[in-house]
Amino acid sequence: MASAPHVLCIGSVLWDIIGRSASHMAEGADVPGRITRLPGGVAMNIAMTLRRFDIATALLTAIGRDPEGDELVAACARMGMDTGYVYRSDDLPTDRYMAVEGANGLIAAIADAHSLEAAGDKILRPLHDGRLGSAVAPFDGLVALDGNLTEDLLTRIADDPAFGRADLRVAPASPGKAERLLPLLHHPRATIYVNLEEAGLLCRTRFATASQAARALRDRGAARVLVTDGGRPAAEAGSEGLLQAQPPKVMVTRVTGAGDTFMAGHIAACLRGARAQDALDQALRAAADYVSGDTHL
Repeated sequence: MASAPHVLCIGSVLWDIIGRSASHMAEGADVPGRITRLPGGVAMNIAMTLRRFDIATALLTAIGRDPEGDELVAACARMGMDTGYVYRSDDLPTDRYMAVEGANGLIAAIADAHSLEAAGDKILRPLHDGRLGSAVAPFDGLVALDGNLTEDLLTRIADDPAFGRADLRVAPASPGKAERLLPLLHHPRATIYVNLEEAGLLCRTRFATASQAARALRDRGAARVLVTDGGRPAAEAGSEGLLQAQPPKVMVTRVTGAGDTFMAGHIAACLRGARAQDALDQALRAAADYVSGDTHL
């Protein structure tokens, strides 16, 4: 087995098509702005942020053998990511994500990750065939896993011996996919990253604060959970008890990718050996720098 990267990023790698306007937008608004197309997806956003911290990453995902896919793989390689384990499909197109953001935040978004879902466990072959690990010699590094995978596949991952030694870091792709994480909620090696809304969906209730949500998820069996709440205090519940931190106050210029940046910032801090409180603070700073436009994925 070849030397493994520090972090495996498993999940969506696609093209982000984002329309942003400085205007306040309501339903049916038609306003001037800018439209960009950039590499994106939860796994990709995490990998891009980790590369900023000089952390070696490899992608496990599905990308089509179409011109858009070739361009995306080339962009990943230019950023220093290992794309050698990516499943390239002859039949499935490269996935896309489209969002509209205004001065009042995210207006709407559509995630077309159907190819990733259709590829299923094909993207995990390197963890079973010896290239990155196997059931008898599991990968023992850090795995960043996103909820764009199907609930069936996430359920199988929860019991898969190939993940038995991994440091699992798990996040939903969106509130609409939060409940897909339920099979991993009780995994003894999993750290769950959610926002306040997603925490409520996992617990089938509503929370007033991130601290309440983190405690509830811990009580439900999560080994370690981090909950964010926009510009309000974030919280972590785990073996060191309950931790809280206030995000830095910044001018918000974008929101798509903020949660992924928080997760990657936290992973990077943990890999550098930061204490739990410091890692939480550093993750919030990374996310604040991103939403303010001071850094780029």
